[in-house]
Amino acid sequence: MRIMDYGVYRAAEDRYSTMQYNRCGKSGVLMPAISLGLWQNFGFVNNYDNCEKILKAAFDKGITCFDLANNYGPPYGSAERNFGRIFDRNFKPYRDEMLITSKAGYDMWPGPYGNWGSKKYLVASCDQSLKRMGLDYLDIFYSHRYDPETPLEETMGALDYIVRSGRALYAGLSNYPADKFVEAVAILRRLGTPCLIHQIKYSMLVREIGESLFGAHEREGIGCTTFSPLAQGQLTDRYLNGIPQDSRAAREGFLKSAMVEENLPKVRALNEVAKRRGQTLAQMAISWQLGSGNVSSVLIGVSSTEQLDSNLAALDNTVFSAEEMAEINKILEA
Repeated sequence: MRIMDYGVYRAAEDRYSTMQYNRCGKSGVLMPAISLGLWQNFGFVNNYDNCEKILKAAFDKGITCFDLANNYGPPYGSAERNFGRIFDRNFKPYRDEMLITSKAGYDMWPGPYGNWGSKKYLVASCDQSLKRMGLDYLDIFYSHRYDPETPLEETMGALDYIVRSGRALYAGLSNYPADKFVEAVAILRRLGTPCLIHQIKYSMLVREIGESLFGAHEREGIGCTTFSPLAQGQLTDRYLNGIPQDSRAAREGFLKSAMVEENLPKVRALNEVAKRRGQTLAQMAISWQLGSGNVSSVLIGVSSTEQLDSNLAALDNTVFSAEEMAEINKILEA
């Protein structure tokens, strides 16, 4: 085993001085303001050396939370396998300085037990994730989505079992609608394994989910981490001049070209606000979330260390004047 022979890691006091850490709800856990998500760009289809370079740079800059799920890749499971290999080569001596998370709830393997929210699926998924990453435990294990066909008592009971059995330190929820979130939190509290955090999709262009949940998060004393803060690239300079042929929107996957075109006037107006703030549009989109006080950590996904550095620069200015907020709200509500 090689132990940190790359010469890139700063002294701990320097590494952590570059990052802002936020209290996760009312818990004892501090989350980095920006976490690294491995949803895309870290599977077997991606360049392994680049994956390793990004992860090392992220940790070097104070990112302590690395967010995965069982089916991240592609192919399914490959992001966890790559992370496990990189962890073994680089991070083993630093395990206690890292928050490593995984999730289960979406399609993973064939047959009736490889999806949704049964105890059978969640426990098996957690065990498989630990094996792929070569870990003794996860810091947070999430139920990745609400399962309307499985009693919440069973799904929450699975999270309780996973924590009590030592497979994870904390239980989390992801993508739960507001009413089911409140119900699930109450069940976990009764079981004695409180929910630590809720992960939701949230951005300047996708606000309804967060606005329906932030009050409940605060009342319940639960942290919030957000994914897709750049609305799958819409809140960058990628689409300011239309839809490039090699873009996600042109491929009509998760991001539809009609959606990009509909949002373009807002995106261009927001870009003008960002320029006056001395930020890129992407940096302002991240700063806007962190400045709200509703978000413990923003999950970013990057394909290069340059992208990582650019996103981290959002931390240099998370304060918005009343005038800026009024202008942003007017743009978003148009």
